[in-house]
Amino acid sequence: MPETVLQVNGRQQTVDVDPDTPLLWVLRDTLGLVGTKFGCGGGFCGACTVHVDGVATRACTLPLGRMNGRAVVTIEGLAHPVQQAWADLDVAQCGYCQAGQLMTAAALLARTPSPTDEEIAAGMHGNLCRCGTYMRIREAVRRAATLAASQGAGVPR
Repeated sequence: MPETVLQVNGRQQTVDVDPDTPLLWVLRDTLGLVGTKFGCGGGFCGACTVHVDGVATRACTLPLGRMNGRAVVTIEGLAHPVQQAWADLDVAQCGYCQAGQLMTAAALLARTPSPTDEEIAAGMHGNLCRCGTYMRIREAVRRAATLAASQGAGVPR
């Protein structure tokens, strides 16, 4: 099996895993980064969202073989005002989907620093929350935009 080299949360990682293995399982099972969750396995729910080269990406459908030399940020490596906004507004109920929600929100704010409610709805579309905390999520994205502007935050790290 060929080794794959990728940057995960700013650290170079070399893994010897079948290239057809979804990135999600490499992160969780090989690298021990269990913050990224398995939800549906088809890229529909958003629980497995990570950033690949700065773009919010579903890790459950992305084969490791397409990752050589790429940069991945997981919830464990995220440093962004969305985390403070989520805590301030007590967004999570069960919390299962929240890592994916946070990763998607941070990528949205990197693209659109001051989104309208419509842009938030469009940007967060496809991230499902079984508990229905969508109103708090939208409010937290607005708050995070304000926090990011005041802190000079930009691209998620």
